[in-house]
Amino acid sequence: MATRLSAVAKFAGVSEATVSRVLNGKPGVSQATRDTVLTALDVFGFARPEPVRAERARLIGLVLPDLQNPIFPAFAEVLGVSLIQRGLVPVLCTRTADGVSEAHYIQMLLAQQVGGIVFVGSSYADAGPEQCRQLVERKLPVVLINAADENLGVAQVCVDDAAAAEQALVHLTGLGHERIGLILGPSGHVPSVRKLAGFGRFWQARGERRWRSWVDHTVFSVEGGRLAATRLVTAGVTALVCGSDALALGAVRAVRRLGLEVPRDVSVVGFDDSTYMAVTDPPLTTVRQPVRAMATAAISSLTAQLDGRPLPGGAAGHEVLFEPELIVRGTTGPAPVDRTLASAH
Repeated sequence: MATRLSAVAKFAGVSEATVSRVLNGKPGVSQATRDTVLTALDVFGFARPEPVRAERARLIGLVLPDLQNPIFPAFAEVLGVSLIQRGLVPVLCTRTADGVSEAHYIQMLLAQQVGGIVFVGSSYADAGPEQCRQLVERKLPVVLINAADENLGVAQVCVDDAAAAEQALVHLTGLGHERIGLILGPSGHVPSVRKLAGFGRFWQARGERRWRSWVDHTVFSVEGGRLAATRLVTAGVTALVCGSDALALGAVRAVRRLGLEVPRDVSVVGFDDSTYMAVTDPPLTTVRQPVRAMATAAISSLTAQLDGRPLPGGAAGHEVLFEPELIVRGTTGPAPVDRTLASAH
């Protein structure tokens, strides 16, 4: 006990007597100091005193695939601010290359008695059946943003991926492009599946039968975009619709390595409108996700669950769908006459 008091007091920058007062629920300690001591207990893995143990419900997990894709930090920033404004404390968890996965984070968050979890660009289904079972059994409030896979019975907030693909296609066909490639994430990745569905409907409505040969799946990275774009441009497409801005930047690199120019020879459209896309060379035409509106909807859904209020639609599996917005910049232009004629023969 003495060792615990000393360690917590040193970390929190207070006296051992102050730590003792917090542990015993005695008055005379400001709320700020009390919160600092309780946080120190969490850091060292010491159990909070029973009367305040329920306060751990103020902790909310934010689980993201990574922080390299700028769209994920953008979501994390808005989600974190929104949680803090509601008196909740965000706990950021990102999957790492050295093996810290969704499963690890779910176990850690459950051990800390968090009040809920928001998954961005992934889902608890990625973690495995055991973690799914624990979340369901504990009836922990969960919200998924742009979930990577199907999750029935869970509150979800998503951008309309099919509409995003169709917006890009309307723009490009309006510029005269007739052979348009689509670069997506791995097969089975739900946002990619939805973009592919929109892509297919667009071409089927026009009687185009070749569209399946214009699709390529890859990993979400600049290099993945470069490899996929190289294959599609070599096959004769004059424009590329990409499932992320990172893929689009890889596509621009591929076009240049082939000795062509963007947008003179090949047009490129990204997805997300993540940070700095307006200042790339050339500035990237992309389909914007309404990050702030989506994050706000996710936190509203989470707090409704925390308060025991019914969600819109009356079911935990309700999905809120947001319309994307095409942002036209410098990577799209008229179809090149010479490449279009060559591909038609």
